Amino acid sequence: MKSIWRDHGLSIFFGTIFVLALAGQSVAGLLVFNEEQAAHGGEPVSWGAFVTSSAFVVDVAENWQSEYLQFFLFILATIWLVQKGSPESKKPGDEGIDSDENQLVGAFAREDSPKWARAGGWRQVLYSNSLLLVMGGVFAVSWFIQSVAGTVVYNDEQRQHGEQTVDWLGYVTTADFWNRTLQNWQSEFLAVGTMVAFSIYLRQRGSSESKPVGTPHHESATESE
Repeated sequence: MKSIWRDHGLSIFFGTIFVLALAGQSVAGLLVFNEEQAAHGGEPVSWGAFVTSSAFVVDVAENWQSEYLQFFLFILATIWLVQKGSPESKKPGDEGIDSDENQLVGAFAREDSPKWARAGGWRQVLYSNSLLLVMGGVFAVSWFIQSVAGTVVYNDEQRQHGEQTVDWLGYVTTADFWNRTLQNWQSEFLAVGTMVAFSIYLRQRGSSESKPVGTPHHESATESE
């Protein structure tokens, strides 16, 4: 048990606080939802009914899709773009997908390399891009779920005000949908951009997200290895 916590502490920590935050959101969201129900003369709902409702799903999916979009774009951008001095970037001149030798694929794979890294053809291509594909896939699915649940929530509000409802395509072209979407995207892009820039000049001793404290500002993490 001790070795599990030592070897997987980062995943366990974030998995735990994710579950706690999601549970907290569901409770707080239920209270807000029932307050709004009471204000409009509606009946309160149970926790189970709320967490399976479009009102809860749209808020969760809205955040998930923006987070996975952030990582999808960051992974993609760091293949071809660099930021001199940032530990989040390769050093200038290392742009691109790198050589088979450095990537330990095909003939250069080690005995303990993943099986598909040693393979050739479509399996190597798929595995070589698997992280980007999964991140992009989760983003696309979350975005679609947000749009479907958002359509239901939007139409409920339209009915309450005696206004016309819309179909899915009608909703994803509304200002309401893009307001909800873009307010999350811009915050994610800002967070990634500032992390890249701040890490050039600022340090956190002991963190893998920071260069060693004494590393010159102009050096990327890969240059000091």
